[in-house]
Amino acid sequence: MRDYDAATAFLGEWGRFQRLVFFLLSASIIPNGFNGMSVVFLAGTPEHRCVVPRGANLSGEWRNASIPLELRDGQEVPSRCRRYRLAALANFSALGLRPGSDVELEALEQEPCLDGWEYSRDVYHSTIITEWNLVCEDDWKAPLTTSLFFVGVLIGSFISGQLSDRFGRKNVLFLTMAVQTGFSFLQIFSISWEMFTVLFLIVGMGQISNYVVAFILGTEILGKSVRILFSTLGVCIFFAIGYMLLPLFAYFIRDWRMLLLALTVPGLFCIPLWWIIPESPRWLISQGRYKEAEAIIQKAAKMNGIPAPAVLFDTAEMQDSKPQQQQKAILLDLFRTRNIATITIMSLLLWFFTSVGYFGLSLSTPDWHGNAYVNCFLSAVIEVPAYVIAWLLLRSLPRRYSLSGTLFLGGSVVLFIQLVPAELNVLSVGLVMLGKFGITAAFSMLYVYNVELYPTLVRNMAVGATSTASRLGSIIAPYFVYLGAYDRFLPYILMGSLTVLIGILTLFLPESFGNPLPESFEQMLKVKCFRNEQQTTGIRSSKESPKSLITPL
Repeated sequence: MRDYDAATAFLGEWGRFQRLVFFLLSASIIPNGFNGMSVVFLAGTPEHRCVVPRGANLSGEWRNASIPLELRDGQEVPSRCRRYRLAALANFSALGLRPGSDVELEALEQEPCLDGWEYSRDVYHSTIITEWNLVCEDDWKAPLTTSLFFVGVLIGSFISGQLSDRFGRKNVLFLTMAVQTGFSFLQIFSISWEMFTVLFLIVGMGQISNYVVAFILGTEILGKSVRILFSTLGVCIFFAIGYMLLPLFAYFIRDWRMLLLALTVPGLFCIPLWWIIPESPRWLISQGRYKEAEAIIQKAAKMNGIPAPAVLFDTAEMQDSKPQQQQKAILLDLFRTRNIATITIMSLLLWFFTSVGYFGLSLSTPDWHGNAYVNCFLSAVIEVPAYVIAWLLLRSLPRRYSLSGTLFLGGSVVLFIQLVPAELNVLSVGLVMLGKFGITAAFSMLYVYNVELYPTLVRNMAVGATSTASRLGSIIAPYFVYLGAYDRFLPYILMGSLTVLIGILTLFLPESFGNPLPESFEQMLKVKCFRNEQQTTGIRSSKESPKSLITPL
């Protein structure tokens, strides 16, 4: 469709039509910020201890001493998962013995929480943790819930592009919005952890599909200059706005079912957008539906107050401009030579560990010092300047140094947290925020850098492969947070070390800033250690690569 841009150039870049599409599609991303991070509060784990039944026949003194102390974060606190055996305590109480003086507590036999748990209501009134007692022996279910949400995100990433290519951008956009909103609503009526988790997986599928299709639709409708702004700042900042609203809802609504209802309702406001957001004219043309595409362009021209030509698309000319049969690429092409394989492996690691750092820090906000709601809000707010800085860096500085610098910043400050004295809580939170800033900025630059590294023939495949690595990183990120139950600093040590390591590794990747997009394997830049190596054989010649292929931004 090489004539599409020329045929629609009369519309301009930033008329009323483009502004409407830009802001409405960006606004449709806001609920994604709710669902993407809602598990922080839906699955929040409050302080808890074993229940001591009222009929345990214990004196007040023995009841107070019934929970053993354990060392946690350098302090002795009541155990969350054990109690002294109540039958023995009842005997001591009946004999009039006193705990500590007459009976050595450390020598007493312990037992698990056979009668359930008491939960603190200081932070959360009700979560899925307190609903189904996902603590102690069942505490593995909480990170699994989050991981399965990201498994849904992984599945949605695979199917959303294919569905939108077949059934249209607009149809799939609103279908996935309905899936996200409808299944979130069904979660409110969950009667078991298993039901909640299966529905959450489906919500993850709708969440990412909505995001991806809105991204595709916006980039196909908007002009080149606005397209870059939409794909780098528009969708990202509106996602952050949804993320910022999440702790505000959660602060005033402490019950998880009512919170989920409040987070689901905004999705209903997207229903009127069906009559406003148009289908992608590019997709309609690719399906041979020229009259429908013309009607959308004519309406856009009228909205912009610009007269439109009587005939926009010559059917015969558009048919002639379609690309001829293109050469197919396979996944093994990403490992075709040592240089290409090295770039691919390094890119996969880069996406994987950056995703672990981003989601690990985002999901661990309740574990930071201070108020969990304030911490989550700050974690969302810091993303806005991170996206702006990333956009500015992409415009003016080399990719390698921008990525490596932000990753090294994020990883090193997170690694430094363990050295901060316990009384300097504000400094610890500030370091985590700075780490989130650096990792978020790096994360938002990865798509652009990835697109610039690979030739046209395998560019879409490379972005898909590295994006899959990112999803895998998000799936295991909850288990990095889970390690904090054993040592508060362990997640930060691991995430910081891996982020610094991948930041150093990034320096060995080729520099793509200012270079044209490679069209063939021969035009691919080399990693630093291969700079003086001769090109190996077996690479397809530039004549074999397609001359035109639609690529993501």
